[in-house]
Amino acid sequence: MSVVKEKEFKFEKKTETYEVKVHPQSDRLYHIEISKKAIANFLEVVKQDNQSVQHLEYTPYAHHIVASYLLDQVGEEFGELLKNIVHDRESGGFTLGLEGVTKDTDEYVIFSTAISYLVGIPNHDSMSGKYYARFSVKDTDGSDSYLRQAYRLFTLHTDGTFVDEPTDWLLMMKMIEENARGGESRLLHLDDWKELDKYVNHPLANHKFTYKAPKSKNVDQEIDRLTFFDHEGKPGICYIDQFVYPESIEQAKYLRDLSLSMENDENVVELGLAIGDLVVLNNIFWLHGRAAFEKDANLNRELLRQRGRFNK
Repeated sequence: MSVVKEKEFKFEKKTETYEVKVHPQSDRLYHIEISKKAIANFLEVVKQDNQSVQHLEYTPYAHHIVASYLLDQVGEEFGELLKNIVHDRESGGFTLGLEGVTKDTDEYVIFSTAISYLVGIPNHDSMSGKYYARFSVKDTDGSDSYLRQAYRLFTLHTDGTFVDEPTDWLLMMKMIEENARGGESRLLHLDDWKELDKYVNHPLANHKFTYKAPKSKNVDQEIDRLTFFDHEGKPGICYIDQFVYPESIEQAKYLRDLSLSMENDENVVELGLAIGDLVVLNNIFWLHGRAAFEKDANLNRELLRQRGRFNK
């Protein structure tokens, strides 16, 4: 009789200041709970040191300082833990939050900065002109992409497709949510996609497609990218349907079919995030999108985004 090997959850652990558990919605992800005392102490140290959001925006070294303040509260090994999870092909992602200790969105920005600088270095976000972006999703919208359009599916994609810089990881944090039903984050790990081999082995998988950003992204360059590439002996993916410009009907059909295959895959996870919680994903082998919201004239959701490269 064959024996089914149980999945190894190698990052599960519990200390005095935090606990790492398998995420209740996905056994690919981990959920980390930092003690309320450690979070409160971190925020108090930040306050005593006058580390405001404006100071973080103006003073790049302060990003590392607030990261060090978090390590002071939870332990030096915490930073290596986060990096190891995000690098791990079997997982590559985690959620955590402020455990209701604060509802101050400036403190959300500071906390998320501490987390991102333990994972890597955020890229400059051209849309906001900062190292992070905050954006709202409301009932009405006149933007030129699906990012702020509440009532349609925001299709699965990776970030950084139209910029000439590494985008290894992504952080998304829920800042504000009012009158919101639906709008869950939709996630797909590349290794869980049932038809991955079909599209990786297609002749067009080796074609470099041209990506162009809409005006709202404040990026003028065009860039040619492979859809699939080798990452430590396994496939990585770079794809978004909105900004890719095929040159033939054949190419367009390949991209359409690829996108539909991912959207309809049974392993897509619809992730619920509480206000003040964030998710960090490896952008090389996780795709993300958003389910449509239900219609509501008073809908208001604000998200924070950071994305960047791993430390050398």
